[in-house]
Amino acid sequence: MPEMTFVIEWPNGSSQSCYSPSLVMHDHLEAGKIYPVAEFLARTRTALNEASERVRAKFGYYCSSAADQLTVIEHSAAQFEPCEFIRVVSMTPALVVANTVGEQP
Repeated sequence: MPEMTFVIEWPNGSSQSCYSPSLVMHDHLEAGKIYPVAEFLARTRTALNEASERVRAKFGYYCSSAADQLTVIEHSAAQFEPCEFIRVVSMTPALVVANTVGEQP
């Protein structure tokens, strides 16, 4: 199944690698772009919920990894003000094989 890995830079300069169970993140976030924390969270929630729905429609089950990833992102974002800025450093399609993630060639 396709997956999207993306790296974000928080307002304090720390980086975090994140993922989506589908390529839907490209519809909501853009690599190199800067978003206020509140907007980033809203876009990420929408994208990960949409990704979960796509997985459910295709495979018949809810994608718990998207919900888990959203929880991790929201927890990290809680230390920042909604008007501070997050930069999307990169977005890379990946392929999940046997419960591992590897970048596509």
